[in-house]
Amino acid sequence: MGTRKGNPRSSPFAERVYAIVRRIPPGRVTTYGRIARAAGLASSARLVGWLLHEAPPDIAAVAHRVVNRNGELTGGWAWGHPSVMRALLEDEGVTFIDEYRVDLERHLWDPEDELFDTL
Repeated sequence: MGTRKGNPRSSPFAERVYAIVRRIPPGRVTTYGRIARAAGLASSARLVGWLLHEAPPDIAAVAHRVVNRNGELTGGWAWGHPSVMRALLEDEGVTFIDEYRVDLERHLWDPEDELFDTL
């Protein structure tokens, strides 16, 4: 078993991930992969998920806005059951196309769009 050096939550990548997650507007969602790409490591969607699972409280409070590439509520168990994550999103006006799948066509927020808008 390998050992980890340092705290991955304080790495430059983690700080970029957390900065992106803080900017997800209420009523919108984004994906682990889009966050990874915008943070500079396109193939690190799973690492984004791990970072969100271990996130500081201010990030955990908005992490329900992150879904998988199909719009599915894969992070729901962080709140006990995916229905809790769904309720948080519905409270923000997010609609669903089935029980635990967000309507991405209507609610997707791409962090890279925002980055380009500010250039």
